[in-house]
Amino acid sequence: MTKNKTLWQAVKFMLVSLLASAVQLLLVNVLYFGMKGWTAPLPDLLAGIFSEQTMGAGHSNWGYVLPFFLSNLVANIVAYIQNKKRTFKSDAPKKNFVIYLVVLFCLILFSTWLQGVVAGKLLASQSEFWRNLAPTIAMSCAGMLQMLVLFPLEKFVLLKEKK
Repeated sequence: MTKNKTLWQAVKFMLVSLLASAVQLLLVNVLYFGMKGWTAPLPDLLAGIFSEQTMGAGHSNWGYVLPFFLSNLVANIVAYIQNKKRTFKSDAPKKNFVIYLVVLFCLILFSTWLQGVVAGKLLASQSEFWRNLAPTIAMSCAGMLQMLVLFPLEKFVLLKEKK
């Protein structure tokens, strides 16, 4: 019974992730078009992580990085709330949400960087096919990484079921 329950929760987790992806897609476009003129450079620490070499020319500024970060953050908060209510039926304490936000902050920074690296490598390809798929593949890699980290974190640590 436990394996079937975990499998069903993984399916529900993925469905909630699809909802979160829709929120993220809508929000990233609204934020990106609203902030694309904000070309202020990133602080030194972030500029080292999100460099022109990693992210591509013209993408190492607040107007490019912040929309991706904020849309991912909001989408994952929506997913956390839905997973708490529907997927795991948890009565976890509020402190677990704070822990989730700290982990999420680090995960989003890493996955945003990863997207830049993957997209950059594919955009440098000689093949137009891979260049055209670069953003989609990069986002898919980051999304898969987030799912592989967040599902076990939520299921076994943060959102344990009500007893």
